[in-house]
Amino acid sequence: MAELPQDIEVTGEEHWTTKGDVNLFLWEKYTGSPANNSNGTILFVHGSSMASQPTFDLKVPGRPYSSVMDWFAVQGFDTWCVDMEGYGRSTKDRDIYCDIANGADDLAAASAYIMDKRNSGPLLVYGISSGALRAAKFAENHPERVARLALDAFVWTGEGAPTLVERRKKLPQFIEHKRRPIDLDFVYSIFNRDHPGTADKATIEAFAAAITALDDSMPNGTYIDMCSKLPIVDPKKITAPTIVMRGEFDGIASLEDLIKFYEALPNMDKQFAIMPGISHARFQQKNYMIAYHILLAFFTLPKPVYVAH
Repeated sequence: MAELPQDIEVTGEEHWTTKGDVNLFLWEKYTGSPANNSNGTILFVHGSSMASQPTFDLKVPGRPYSSVMDWFAVQGFDTWCVDMEGYGRSTKDRDIYCDIANGADDLAAASAYIMDKRNSGPLLVYGISSGALRAAKFAENHPERVARLALDAFVWTGEGAPTLVERRKKLPQFIEHKRRPIDLDFVYSIFNRDHPGTADKATIEAFAAAITALDDSMPNGTYIDMCSKLPIVDPKKITAPTIVMRGEFDGIASLEDLIKFYEALPNMDKQFAIMPGISHARFQQKNYMIAYHILLAFFTLPKPVYVAH
């Protein structure tokens, strides 16, 4: 594929919606007009330890299309992300854990707003890490709103996952407190725990600065769910076309765990992708363009002409 030009103007627009008394922040990026983005509407869903804009709209000097939202906007998509309750610019003052189920409810509110605001059809949904769990649960609850589903850095049962083995040692602390403090060193540790060297220093520093500018603590709900309540998602209830994406060095889930989940997905319009040289935080890796292209191919895949009955 030819390299995209760097001078195409991408427009960013902030939005707000509500979930009961909770305010949810949404961020949209597109080229020209949202109505002219013919490839579809993407909703990006962030993970446990960072808000949406640092994850999906990170600018790093000298790193072409560091923002995945910009790259997909230039490809002809209307792109969105949303801060889950407890993160970023969304409401943070409720005394709750903000677990996976709560995040799925956030996505229900966000998707309803997007589909009404832009008169779009079902959405192309991408979730990473616990965001993939949120996205999968949302797809279970609202299959009519999901055109295609991408589950990246996903975990099903948690069996054989090195990251979760270590994390479970702190489960009593997570249960005791609704939130956990984060700082720059914590963000750096995300890139050192699986396979150091998969991300460059400038990107890690920009990512850490963007995360900590918005939050100095994170909710513990997704950590508790992933350490003690898996499986949360039933693959047999996910009817949308689905891709499962795994980084070569990602410790959040074992390959065997993900393959079993993939095999149980009922829709034969499904894919499994392993991304070489990538650990956990996909879009901040040196090989980030591999993730972009895999996702683009999946989101633009034509519908089957023949389907067996």
